[in-house]
Amino acid sequence: MSIQVTSICKTYNTQKALNQVSFSADKGQVIGFLGPNGAGKSTLMKILTGFIKPDSGTVFVDEINVLQNPTAAQKTIGYLPEHNPLYSDMYVREYLQFQASVYQISELIDVTVKEQIEKCITKVGLTLEADKKINQLSKGYQQRVGLAAAILHNPKVLILDEPTTGLDPNQLLEIRTLIQTLGKEKTVLFSTHIMQEVEAVCDRVIIIKKGVVLIDKTLVELQKNHQQIIKVIFNGKVNASQFQQLELLVSSKDLGNNTWELTFENEEDMRPKLFDFAQEKNITILELSSENKTLESLFTELTSH
Repeated sequence: MSIQVTSICKTYNTQKALNQVSFSADKGQVIGFLGPNGAGKSTLMKILTGFIKPDSGTVFVDEINVLQNPTAAQKTIGYLPEHNPLYSDMYVREYLQFQASVYQISELIDVTVKEQIEKCITKVGLTLEADKKINQLSKGYQQRVGLAAAILHNPKVLILDEPTTGLDPNQLLEIRTLIQTLGKEKTVLFSTHIMQEVEAVCDRVIIIKKGVVLIDKTLVELQKNHQQIIKVIFNGKVNASQFQQLELLVSSKDLGNNTWELTFENEEDMRPKLFDFAQEKNITILELSSENKTLESLFTELTSH
């Protein structure tokens, strides 16, 4: 396992930021750590990177105990914090050279430092910006500088805290693509409060609320758990009990005027079976519309109360 987190707890004063958080991650996974603001995401990121210690629990990154040997663990981790601390008056290449010297990356890579810097510049798409000052760059390109710095020492694990905050739509697409590319060769864990980011980038989702993990599933598993909501208007009265014969029915809601909202488990499109049902009951469907319950609505349901 690239990451193994077991029963992590962290309390600030009387506020429990993390409560028995456990999960593991392998190489090649892009995992979205999703939760509303204040859910405990940033606290977990800081514990994973060895910047703060939990009250209890264990954290291993690349089989290194982060709590016992944070310096060794940090050599295997690339970290982009939410507020990327760049030196804005430096040139891009100059800044990366500075970062390389601070973290002494020469012992962690199999090429020269200069070659590694150029390699990272190319990988994150900064070739045309490398000789500009950081304060001349857009927010999207500044995030690329942060990503380049995070992968300078060729880490096995990449931890990104809200990496798309403040980006415009074009910049969002570019950073998403970059994260997906990096995820093919590393374990990537990134925190966000935006479900669309998870759907666009991740293959696994961990949803956290008030320091507790509510869901830990692959995106495919979550999508299977979607529900189909069908709004249907009949030409006559129908009783709720009549719907019980419909397979995969979760709930039925009478909206009045012979109009019903029917919710089904989304294993298949239920509209054909609904037409069969109407024919069997000798009633006519006057109007029918269908929608799938999205991951966004699932996230809202789980975290809004």
